[in-house]
Amino acid sequence: MHLSATPDVVVVGAGMVGAACAEALSAAGVRVLVIDRDGPAAGTTASGEGNVLVSDKEPGPELDLAVASRAEWDVVRGRLPERVADIEWEAKGGVVVATGHPEPLTAFAAKQQEAGVAASVITPAEVFDLEPLITPRVTIGVHYPDDAQVQPVLAATALLAAVRERGGEVRSGVTALGVRQSRGRVVGVDTSDGDIACGAVLNACGPWAGAFGVAAGAPIEVLPRRGMILVTAPLPECVRHKVYDADYVGAVSSGDAELQTSTVVESTRSGTVLIGSSRERIGFDDAVRVRVLRELARKAVGLFPFLGDVPVMRAYGGFRPYAPDHLPIIGADPRVLGLWHTTGHEGAGIGLAPSTGRLITELFLGLAPHLDPAPFRVGRPAVISS
Repeated sequence: MHLSATPDVVVVGAGMVGAACAEALSAAGVRVLVIDRDGPAAGTTASGEGNVLVSDKEPGPELDLAVASRAEWDVVRGRLPERVADIEWEAKGGVVVATGHPEPLTAFAAKQQEAGVAASVITPAEVFDLEPLITPRVTIGVHYPDDAQVQPVLAATALLAAVRERGGEVRSGVTALGVRQSRGRVVGVDTSDGDIACGAVLNACGPWAGAFGVAAGAPIEVLPRRGMILVTAPLPECVRHKVYDADYVGAVSSGDAELQTSTVVESTRSGTVLIGSSRERIGFDDAVRVRVLRELARKAVGLFPFLGDVPVMRAYGGFRPYAPDHLPIIGADPRVLGLWHTTGHEGAGIGLAPSTGRLITELFLGLAPHLDPAPFRVGRPAVISS
């Protein structure tokens, strides 16, 4: 059933970020149509771990967004229809450990504490109390009680279900080809299913947002960054928190195009253990590289030795949207009136989606934003050249 009226906003992209923006807009009374060339959560969202982290970001705008979004997750979950409300949300907390000199990790934690993040430096003995199967080589740990996990496909589809319940629409198999303009502003979007009249278009195409920006006449600098994850066979409870090594923080903030790996280990509700993470900029090359998987496995066994005897069931990977200055792109395009962008979250999109949706909604409706939108503006030099 199609919308009875012209949508206020067509959201292009039905992944987590697009779904969160559509949900927030519809909750505020905005008429929303979501289109996707594949279907809900079929791209980057399906290839993620479901991280909702405040522990991996340096103090600054992205950490501010992460802290706000962690709180917003509770609000958004409360708006979900009851039939889809179980999105495997686990407020399990995170444990970051070092196996070398402790000073870099404790210094990082101190900076986060100053920024308002709940972070407790813990001794190796306290780490073992939290994670009895971790390597005895641990020299220091930091416990982050606010880190959480969600099943990303369930979450994105639940958000879209909420949009439908409010009279919005989600259309799969519809490719956005560009936007239509009249007198300098957007009046519709051209698609493989015909033209769709609308008041505004939101580019939530993830790693493909750059290509849609070009098609819409407003190029933005968004690059794909590939990541791989290993999945073990189901196990009894063995990893209680989201556990990663101190190298992960450096990998997150690095702009290096070459392969980087760091250890992230976590259990899922089904009993499988997810092992990450890798980062490399290789375009949209989706070939599975055995050397990457071996590196992930080697480092994971170094952190949790028992994993050396656990079979790997499968591996999967995907592309994350990377902006050159490591900040999400959230807001109105200054060149095309009525065109909006929300992308560039890289591997943090699951965690940052609720506040991103709230911020887009506030900006779209002219409301006071809940955090400073300036660092994420589309018109910054790293995102557009003119």
